Amino acid sequence: MATSRKVLVPIADGTEPMEAVIIADVLRRAGAIVTIASASASLTVLARFDVKIVADVFVSDIVDTSFDLIAIPGGIPGVENLRDCKVLEGLVKKHVEEGRLYAAVCAAPAVVLGPWGLVNGLKATCFPSLMEKLASYGATTVESRVQVDGKLVTSRAPGTTMEFAVALIEQLLGKVKAEHVAGPLVMRYNHDDEHTFKEFNLVQWTCDNPPKILVPITYGSEEMETVIIIDILRRAKANVVVTAAIREEVTGLHGVNLVADTLIKEAVQLSYDLVVLPGGDNGAASLTNEYYLVKLLEKQRDSNKYYGAICASVTTIFERHGLLKGKKATAYPLKCNMLLDQSAAENRVVVDGNLITSKSPGTGIEFALAIVEKLFGRQLALDIAKALVF
Repeated sequence: MATSRKVLVPIADGTEPMEAVIIADVLRRAGAIVTIASASASLTVLARFDVKIVADVFVSDIVDTSFDLIAIPGGIPGVENLRDCKVLEGLVKKHVEEGRLYAAVCAAPAVVLGPWGLVNGLKATCFPSLMEKLASYGATTVESRVQVDGKLVTSRAPGTTMEFAVALIEQLLGKVKAEHVAGPLVMRYNHDDEHTFKEFNLVQWTCDNPPKILVPITYGSEEMETVIIIDILRRAKANVVVTAAIREEVTGLHGVNLVADTLIKEAVQLSYDLVVLPGGDNGAASLTNEYYLVKLLEKQRDSNKYYGAICASVTTIFERHGLLKGKKATAYPLKCNMLLDQSAAENRVVVDGNLITSKSPGTGIEFALAIVEKLFGRQLALDIAKALVF
């Protein structure tokens, strides 16, 4: 049974938040029991780009627990903190000795598994700039986006993590389950091509330097979409404010706990260059009833400032409140029939004047990169895409 598969995702201060959250989110979609464990002094871990993730337990709490898979995210200095955690090292080594599945992405294969002696003689990949380091620990390095060798699965970067997570499902639960989970994500597979988006009513976006961006979340918001947006926009040096509806600690749609910077009732008192909403059925259904947030979105529209949404929020919030009137948009595939104008719904990302919309977690990176392009220019978007190995 899927629910019998137990997965450990260790995190620490400086962990790459996209990688940690995507792994946990995607594997929970498959029915796996995923434990996010902190190797830091607090359960609330300060990941890269000031993303706060609240772990389920400390690593020391689960030292005697057996897992079917241990998957280690990257991010510097997160990987160094994980490498130096002796409790985690002992737990992982015992896990590998028992012949169980283990995995790492980005810097983790070279900085964590390498020093622990767990890549010697195996084919593996990692973040491009660390390939020589990985080879120095006895690995046969390959440039695959995801590499499976026996019980070891490795991958390259944030931009390959969704593929990595789906590959882990296939190893744990089989190809049929992996395809079942991958389908609704609407993943991108043509990574040799530069990312693009469909644009109508071309407008040159202008903003403060740095642009101020509000990301509202609540219980049930899609955590992958949330973290992808925050992570990429902060990479671009935007001033991103994450705001929550009721309390600052928010549990996402698939059980990942994030901490917002402020509450909506405080945030809406200020002005923003862009207000952008992640999806998630439950989160969108809750945010659509946030009166002051809806008023802020209407103000963005009416003053020709920028606003956007992905996945369920496009229809549940924007369409419901008339924020798509006269606009082209796209949305989650199963909800596109709720769009009054469906003429652009087949596109992965759509920009219409001051509005930007997108389809799903699997289009989230393209969505965030399109925002970067509109605010900062295409070259920065391409530079970030390259750094993500997207």
